[in-house]
Amino acid sequence: MMKKGDVAPDFETTTESGNLFRLSDHKGKKVFLYFYPKDNTTGCKAEACSIRDSYDVFQGNDVPVFGVSGGTEKSHKSFKEKNNLPFPLLMDEEFEIAKLYDVYQKKKMYGKEYMGIVRTTFLIDEDGKVEGIFGGPEGIEKVKTKEHADQVIKFWGLKL
Repeated sequence: MMKKGDVAPDFETTTESGNLFRLSDHKGKKVFLYFYPKDNTTGCKAEACSIRDSYDVFQGNDVPVFGVSGGTEKSHKSFKEKNNLPFPLLMDEEFEIAKLYDVYQKKKMYGKEYMGIVRTTFLIDEDGKVEGIFGGPEGIEKVKTKEHADQVIKFWGLKL
């Protein structure tokens, strides 16, 4: 599992709109990279809308936000449009990025085990190192879906 101080693994993918994305293109800026389990689910909607509602704070502090999940381009576009999300959703249909960040893990629901993304946020500093983690075993605290933007704003002390 990734830990605070680790270099955030670089990766290349596309956004829900088909635009090329490279994490390394954002070196020199803080980056808010969050992994969510599935498009159009209750908890993921609450988390995304929390971030959407505080997006001006992130923009005003020059902090780009990126959501990462499995799913198709169509499901990402639908999720983004339904919820008016102003930030890109990154494609990870084969869970390669989730595996790179060690957030694709065995999960259990209603007594059944399955593989999926564990809700986790990585706050990456200007040098490309993990400055903070929410969720997962190394997290500062659990991701509070309805208040997640506030958790990140508080952690980084961003100007409102």
